[in-house]
Amino acid sequence: MPQSEYKARQMRAKTHEVYEYDHDETKPGKPLHILIPGGLIALAALALIVFIGYLTFLEESLAQDLGIILMLILAPFYVGGVFLFSYGYELYNIPRAIRLTAIIVFVTLAAVVIVAVLFLVLGNMKGGSSSSSSRSSSRSRSSSKSSGSAKPSASKSGLAGSAAASAIGKTSSSSSSGSGSYRSGGDVFVFGGGRTRVETREVTKEVVKEVPKEPMPITCPFCSRSYVPIEHKYICPSCGAATPKNLIEESQMPKE
Repeated sequence: MPQSEYKARQMRAKTHEVYEYDHDETKPGKPLHILIPGGLIALAALALIVFIGYLTFLEESLAQDLGIILMLILAPFYVGGVFLFSYGYELYNIPRAIRLTAIIVFVTLAAVVIVAVLFLVLGNMKGGSSSSSSRSSSRSRSSSKSSGSAKPSASKSGLAGSAAASAIGKTSSSSSSGSGSYRSGGDVFVFGGGRTRVETREVTKEVVKEVPKEPMPITCPFCSRSYVPIEHKYICPSCGAATPKNLIEESQMPKE
């Protein structure tokens, strides 16, 4: 087997050499037929490993034990794909292919670990900021609720005080009704805004009583006899006819 003239880090020259070697009919082997499938297998296995790691450690939608087992199963496929790629890339030189495989696997593992750590740190930072913002919003909501509840309680106390005052005034006025004139005085308690003050009020009210007058005599429409209906049990003493209802009301209505 011919040895490669270029090192692995000389990518452009190395790739051109592999391409020329594959298309040279005088040389044995087809390195591209090993390099391309090995590279595809390695990329597919690496993508699956990264996806399973994301589901397991970041999103936590996959069980951790199952995720680790799946990644361990896919790891040999990744290493095997990298080795096939390196074996074709190094033109069938096994020692150089093994060394290139170790370098690629180590670099890939280090990159995956760094990216995973960065994702975890960023996720924790976002979670901390969101939790602090949610706490501040909950505190502001609780303070607004407490202030809002204090206002209705104050208004309720004011309404209760005014209702109590009106009830006291009604009680005093109803208890003293029936006299010609009276004066009522007392302490009225007014509650409002969380404070209590005492006001003394004096109310003067005059009550006019109507004194009923004696029933007036009426004239019987049948015999023209004048009599007072209530004295004769609403029956005419002359003709014995019943007193009409309108005449009864007329006799009981006081004249102005």
